[in-house]
Amino acid sequence: MKFDTRTIHAGRKPDPIHGAISTSICQTSTFEFEDYNKPGKYDYSRTGNPTRNALEDAIADLEGGNRGFAFSSGMAAVSTAIHLLKSGDHAIVGNDIYGGTHRLFSEIMTQYGIEFTFTKLNSRENIENALQPNTKMLWIETPSNPLLNITDLDLVADIAQQNQLLTVADNTFPSPYFLRPIEYGIDLVLHSTTKYINGHSDVIGGAIVTTTEELADRVHFLLNGMGTNAAPFDSWLILRGLKTLPLRMKKHAENSMIIAQYLMDHPKVSEVFYPGLSTHPGHKIAKKQMDGYGGVVSFKLKSDVARFIRELDLFILAESLGGADSLVEHAATMSHASMTESARKQAGITDNVIRLSIGLEDPDDLVEDLSKGLNKS
Repeated sequence: MKFDTRTIHAGRKPDPIHGAISTSICQTSTFEFEDYNKPGKYDYSRTGNPTRNALEDAIADLEGGNRGFAFSSGMAAVSTAIHLLKSGDHAIVGNDIYGGTHRLFSEIMTQYGIEFTFTKLNSRENIENALQPNTKMLWIETPSNPLLNITDLDLVADIAQQNQLLTVADNTFPSPYFLRPIEYGIDLVLHSTTKYINGHSDVIGGAIVTTTEELADRVHFLLNGMGTNAAPFDSWLILRGLKTLPLRMKKHAENSMIIAQYLMDHPKVSEVFYPGLSTHPGHKIAKKQMDGYGGVVSFKLKSDVARFIRELDLFILAESLGGADSLVEHAATMSHASMTESARKQAGITDNVIRLSIGLEDPDDLVEDLSKGLNKS
């Protein structure tokens, strides 16, 4: 089946009892055992739940992995994935990543003996210079958050294979509609399903997709042991949103290109970050490995940031992204406030960086709203 068809049918069948075509919400904490010392397919909803499993099967299918796992949040998925490492291990991580991930790695996991090197992943030289004898993992966001840097997945997979490294790709920004990292040799794919997978800004969730049974068993062991699983009703909401993923992603990308081109020509904008632009340094790689460029546009503002934001009407000042509503945020004081100032400086996240999550509104209205904010800033 083609991708658009699989977003509706993967992991789902009509209810065998009532024939309902909407996946049933199995809102239970526990399940009856068949007999003494004989559990059924399900025994406790932390370990497994039919509604959650339908979502997990759907995401695994779309990403091209062998198994999927749904979590209570994107950070729950990140926390579970990083526990694949042990004390004394080292990971190489892109320095331009989501601030919450950076905080978890640099301020929490280091207390348990895991080491991290944050660097630009834009060349073989940079990655290989960061290698250490105890390096076990390469962690990627492409496009990255918030500067939309592009990492060559073929290159990452080649380096990882040569050095026996586990590769993890946070695929939240493009979604599997625009990018499927497993096709390029990545071992594990991660999502904040809060964003495009769900698409309606009404639920928090996360996901991991694995590529081997050994990895799947390890991830499930951690999910069950740490209790990072998604709830049944949250899983149902995300399943519902998943059905319209192709339609939404096309519109997000179309609107984003219009916004990016508009910002490129504005005198109060010094730099625009969007991989769909031919001027973007990662454009050729993005064009090679992606089917579209996503719904996030970031830029550097020459004028007053606060005044610009206050003059906007359609763009709502809020964190997160990937919903129908267009959002604006100031990265340094919002999504990346948890990073130290020096870490933001190293990553290039300056105080004039604005991140836009481009929604599904008419693009003319969005341009008009940005024009009002820019002209009065």
